[in-house]
Amino acid sequence: MAQQVRGVIARAKGEPVQIETIVVPDPGPGEAVVKVQACGVCHTDLHYREGGINDGFPFLLGHEAAGVVESVGDGVTEVAPGDFVILNWRAVCGQCRSCLRGRPQYCFDTHNAKQKMTLLDGTELSPALGIGAFAEKTLVAAGQCTKVDPEASPAAAGLLGCGVMAGLGAAINTGNVGRGDSVAVIGCGGVGAAAVTGAHLAGAAKIIAIDIDDKKLATAKELGATHTVNSRATDAVEAVRELTGGFGADVVIDAVGRPETFKQAFYARDHAGTAVLVGVPTPEMQLELPLIDLFGRGGALKSSWYGDCLPARDFPMLIDLYRQGRLDLDAFVTETIALEDVEKAFDRMHTGDVLRSVVVF
Repeated sequence: MAQQVRGVIARAKGEPVQIETIVVPDPGPGEAVVKVQACGVCHTDLHYREGGINDGFPFLLGHEAAGVVESVGDGVTEVAPGDFVILNWRAVCGQCRSCLRGRPQYCFDTHNAKQKMTLLDGTELSPALGIGAFAEKTLVAAGQCTKVDPEASPAAAGLLGCGVMAGLGAAINTGNVGRGDSVAVIGCGGVGAAAVTGAHLAGAAKIIAIDIDDKKLATAKELGATHTVNSRATDAVEAVRELTGGFGADVVIDAVGRPETFKQAFYARDHAGTAVLVGVPTPEMQLELPLIDLFGRGGALKSSWYGDCLPARDFPMLIDLYRQGRLDLDAFVTETIALEDVEKAFDRMHTGDVLRSVVVF
């Protein structure tokens, strides 16, 4: 029987979000209903509200979440009612050319629930990243649920569902940071701070955090950065070179996603080094680089999709590290808030003193 729950809705571009009653259908084949326990307020949700993703209003916002499986549809074997899960927005198909070649993290046919959640009047909702977790319960594809240790804090665990995983994965999976490497991270918001943490986990010898906000740089230092650079006052490329013997870093991660910052990443890396783009650019942005520089400097320019993670592999492992005290996910939870405070959390994103506001149910 369909259920009625509260959820955060963006009805039109740029308008404040509203809490409304939404209808969650019983799970169909391959689907699951999850009782959401916590959901982080990610900048992507603000992008949805501002019309920066698409114009599929009304949106049911929220996607960085953890909770407990309440019910499952026919054919579901991955999870069962009662399982504590982190939700992910890239449920792999197992059948596309990438999956069949043993690269499921690049799946080209990820999927979501086939049924739609609706408003009371029957208006279909577009769930953010196929999840829609600013709601007491949500309907997802069962493959979007990854079972992890239930002793983990939901507020911390849910952050692996998007931003923290994106940053950690940009360093560990995409950048292949290894022991003794030098790493620079441009932009130290939630994703950049997670990239600093990932580089620290991987054993990087030198981790250079770059931002224009001293508060964010101080947080990056607490999470493992060995050096900080305020690029409002200092040329970032020159600073990285100075800190690396004049050569540049082995891996430079752009967690901002602008042409200016990616150019900095390109030129701040060592010859044959790697530049990783994990910050999300807007469609109109253009990048211009001298082709001879691209040829002459060698190395690799990579984009990082969701930290190139495989949730079934990475989420349980990272939660184990968290439970062992080796990965401080709690440090990313700046505040816990109620569902009614999501709009205020969007406003706080611009102050520079929040890694994550997390809705706790």
